[in-house]
Amino acid sequence: MKTIMTRRPLLVRGSRHMSTGPVRTVVALGGNALVRKGDDGSAAQQLACVRTVAKQLAAFPKGTELVVSHGNGPQVGQILLQSDLTADKFPPTPIDSAVAATQGQIGIMMQHSLAEALGRPTVTVCTTVLVSESDPDFQDPTKYVGSFYDEAGAKKQEAELGWKMKEDKGRGWRRVVPSPKPSGIVETESVRTLLEAGVVTIACGGGSVPAVQQPGGGFKTVEAGVDKDLSSMVLARELGAKRLIILTAVDEVQCDYGTPEAEVLYNPTVEELQRKAARGQFPPGSMGPKIEAALAFLEGNPGAECLITSPEAFGEALSGKKGTWIRS
Repeated sequence: MKTIMTRRPLLVRGSRHMSTGPVRTVVALGGNALVRKGDDGSAAQQLACVRTVAKQLAAFPKGTELVVSHGNGPQVGQILLQSDLTADKFPPTPIDSAVAATQGQIGIMMQHSLAEALGRPTVTVCTTVLVSESDPDFQDPTKYVGSFYDEAGAKKQEAELGWKMKEDKGRGWRRVVPSPKPSGIVETESVRTLLEAGVVTIACGGGSVPAVQQPGGGFKTVEAGVDKDLSSMVLARELGAKRLIILTAVDEVQCDYGTPEAEVLYNPTVEELQRKAARGQFPPGSMGPKIEAALAFLEGNPGAECLITSPEAFGEALSGKKGTWIRS
């Protein structure tokens, strides 16, 4: 594959690209860091992956106020499949309940692994994200969850289980569920209190449990799956964080991904990303929400920075050798 570098990395070898010293930081960990292609998805295998990522996150400067979120697509997909296959014996599991279950399931693994790797108290907060029932995604679902299928397998799932299936460009077919835009995180102040007490906090797991505000007070959860990068961005802004890190399957953002004309973006400006996004360079099922989250985080947030890279390249990305860095 021929790669075109839009811009040479700005810093010399051995220097740091991120702001020096501890900065309030939100890290959004992609689902690929827990279940990789070819993995069996067992609890033991996921725990091994989480421990590896936890050691990588130990690269942050001492004193960094750290929030970690995570994806949950494979885990939710498994819960929903189990529910559908036992529908003749048990009531169906709502998607919002499945999201809540994975916050605990994945959170406990991350909680123990991060506490051990960072040597700091760590806690998991089951978080709730506010959405609107009038969001158009409830009529045209776009959130991919669960396993990949070929077209024939996808049609079979639609016929037998009543799932809505769409093609995830270049990756196969997957189930889709509503993914409304997040407008706020209910537990932000609880997370803030924990951060200020020096506690590493796991929040926005799986994008958080979606809910709508009730006219008389309180919340009603709804069946949907909010994108974890967008929820993490909302939490980061509400916390006044100055750094958002999105860990995904690639070392750097690319345009024309997977083609001979692939263009690697190391230090794009906000304006460059906006132009490329407007030209449809970032698919909605993969890099699109990450770019959307990065741009929304940086807007009107002076001194903020966003890094998009892979868990494997994370250490080198912090020193400016890899990764895509965008600054406000």
